[in-house]
Amino acid sequence: MLTVTNKSGRFLGKQIDAGVTAFLGIQYAIANRFSETSDCEKYFGDVNATAFGPQSPQVPGFMEEILNTKNLATSEDCLYLNIWKPNDDRTALPVLFWIHGGAYTNGTSATSWYDGANLVKMGGVIVVSINYRLGPFGFIGDNNLGILDQISALRWVTRNIESFGGDPTNVTIFGESAGGSSVIALTASTMTRGLIHKAWAMSPSLLQLRSKSDAEDARQKYLTAANCSDSDDLRHLTTEQMIDATAQMFLDVDNYISTFSPTVGGAALPDDIYEASARSGIPLVLGTNRDENRLWTALNPSASAVSSDDAMQKFVDVFDRNATDAWRIYGKSRGSLSPIQMIAAMQTEQNFRAPAWRLLETRVPMVASWMYWFTWPSPVFDGAFGCCHALDLPFMFNNLDKPNVEMFTGSSNERELVSGHFTSQLLRFAKTASVDWPKYSVESRATLCIDTNTRVENDPESEIRELWSKLN
Repeated sequence: MLTVTNKSGRFLGKQIDAGVTAFLGIQYAIANRFSETSDCEKYFGDVNATAFGPQSPQVPGFMEEILNTKNLATSEDCLYLNIWKPNDDRTALPVLFWIHGGAYTNGTSATSWYDGANLVKMGGVIVVSINYRLGPFGFIGDNNLGILDQISALRWVTRNIESFGGDPTNVTIFGESAGGSSVIALTASTMTRGLIHKAWAMSPSLLQLRSKSDAEDARQKYLTAANCSDSDDLRHLTTEQMIDATAQMFLDVDNYISTFSPTVGGAALPDDIYEASARSGIPLVLGTNRDENRLWTALNPSASAVSSDDAMQKFVDVFDRNATDAWRIYGKSRGSLSPIQMIAAMQTEQNFRAPAWRLLETRVPMVASWMYWFTWPSPVFDGAFGCCHALDLPFMFNNLDKPNVEMFTGSSNERELVSGHFTSQLLRFAKTASVDWPKYSVESRATLCIDTNTRVENDPESEIRELWSKLN
């Protein structure tokens, strides 16, 4: 058992292999239900950091089924972080700080795909991952407790990471989906100044950054689902009753993505996230996957019943009188797609790619920003997933050998090539605050297309982008 000692305490970790030691399940803060965090600044007695801490109570989603995390321990006392470091005496290493996704309602840092050991061995970095409060525990109303948890964990890193070999003045936050939109929110918050220095957002669910009116509407719906008259009544519910009410919300709510999520203008966050992120001075790499929404349609048993007329109505709902033109452009750009795949293609832009374009258009006049597009298609289920949401996760961490990855990606040797392209850019960014392709601009729109033939394209699928620019 290996140890690290600093002014906060003595931490006992475990050696993963000849190259990496992990310190798992370090409590970084404590918090009562609906209360802000209280940072853990001093530990009395040795901290046994050899096992992951519990995840936030949650209703497991599709990815939790795939990743087999639904049976892991849960607790409202879930504010724990994990560290992977090299087994040597190097100091001042870049720090990669990972924020997991899961729509702000599920997920855990204990997922095997997020194991940081391979990043450490490849790049000479320190990797940190965290749990934070989810669902009603972290995002009821506009108090943004889950975001405050993330900021508390960043403060812990600033205070302690030097003793683990990390550089507290070189912290890169990165995350996917809800974790990606957390990354953007954190760049916009004045509470993170000096805590983060670079940011990398993977498929950020930017539409989840909701308004105060949406937050209040969701709070009222949750109170109804929980059979409570006000938020104080929620304090007396058991954890199980809270989760039961959450599950009921997911059955009835019209707008799932804003049920529990950060509130713009709420605690720790400004009224204009995009503008504040642009003014932060924090360099950002942002990317999306080509077929994000196929994650939710590929294995949908009712997908075959969706007709071309059904799909066209979805296009009409979004593009109105331009729906026929939009349909033609998608068909020309994406080739032959089934009706459900046409819907997924359009909703991928709606939910992920169009907000990403808008964010970078706001940022590029003020701060260095880059865009990538992950396009490698999974061959499993006869290609039904395409390049869907979350497919890139094991590639980013170079964890292609982890449990259930091949079920999602297949087993072709070309995966290693794609992973190498992707991971090397993250590591370069963590070390140098730059990458190997040109910065994004509204003139060139340079985009790194990550695939077996990784290349830079200027304004890929420009006709599709222009369709969405007309809706702004």
